[in-house]
Amino acid sequence: MKGGAEDRLMRALHDEHAPALSFYALRLTNGDRARAEDVVQETLLRAWRHPRVLDQRDGSARAWLFTVARRIAIDGWRSAAARSEVPTDIPPELSEPDGTERAVQGWLVADALDELSARHREVLGLCFFQGLSVADAAVRLGVAEGTVKSRTHYALRALRLVLEEKGVTR
Repeated sequence: MKGGAEDRLMRALHDEHAPALSFYALRLTNGDRARAEDVVQETLLRAWRHPRVLDQRDGSARAWLFTVARRIAIDGWRSAAARSEVPTDIPPELSEPDGTERAVQGWLVADALDELSARHREVLGLCFFQGLSVADAAVRLGVAEGTVKSRTHYALRALRLVLEEKGVTR
């Protein structure tokens, strides 16, 4: 990708995702605007360093950006916590899950599933999302149980590779 095209894609990525990313970063940093701006800036810098992100469809680029922002915030929190740990006898308040993490994971998995073959998507849909047994999936697909097991194995392997390409690690 050449400079002008890359600049336009980066600007489009920023214009489309920066407001949502800023809001998300602000939540990750407990309202610390300066830290949130640093998280957004570092996230976009990493996107610029990985041009394949610039070419992704809307949902997958946003999911990648949110995942990177979360990791940057966690890394910052860990390094700050290690430097300024304060003992106390009062436990911290428990935060309520807001569903953001689950939504980002859902975007990533849905986008990764779109990149699998139709047979792999079909067997994963039956066995994991609909909860069918191998025997029931085999009947529904009209194939042997061993074929369902084999397809499931290779589908999960392909899904893992696609997720790793998108920057998702274990």
